[in-house]
Amino acid sequence: MNHAKVAKDVLNALNGKDNIKAAAHCATRLRLVINDESKIDQKALDAHPDVKGTFKTNGQYQIIIGPGDVDKVYAELIKLTGLPDMTTEDVKKTSNEKQGNVLLRLIKVLSDIFVPIIPALVAGGLLMALNNVLTAEHLFTKKAIVELYPQF
Repeated sequence: MNHAKVAKDVLNALNGKDNIKAAAHCATRLRLVINDESKIDQKALDAHPDVKGTFKTNGQYQIIIGPGDVDKVYAELIKLTGLPDMTTEDVKKTSNEKQGNVLLRLIKVLSDIFVPIIPALVAGGLLMALNNVLTAEHLFTKKAIVELYPQF
């Protein structure tokens, strides 16, 4: 793969450096915040043999390049655009700023807070249900299971 050519082709398909607000990469994808997504030549990206796919999520336009190559394509893209080197967290913050609707940003903040604790809430609920089954009288017999079988 000619990384410089891929970076140049991607930049051309994105309609130049002025259309890119922020850029970073993860293990397999270029993560970009685009100023105007309507200017992207999606057909050119889809037809490019070194681009594995594209998609939009959370205000980011992501281009799948593949492991081992994405960091080199990113380095060439940074050279061509003059953008500062950013982390994925920086790009995430920039894409959140782009989404100007206050209600959407509030929902995003709430989901960022509560989604990580869902497994703990589920585990707590299951443990409470198990406790209720083991300590309930007259559920299976006159006495609770823990009274009949103290080893539980």
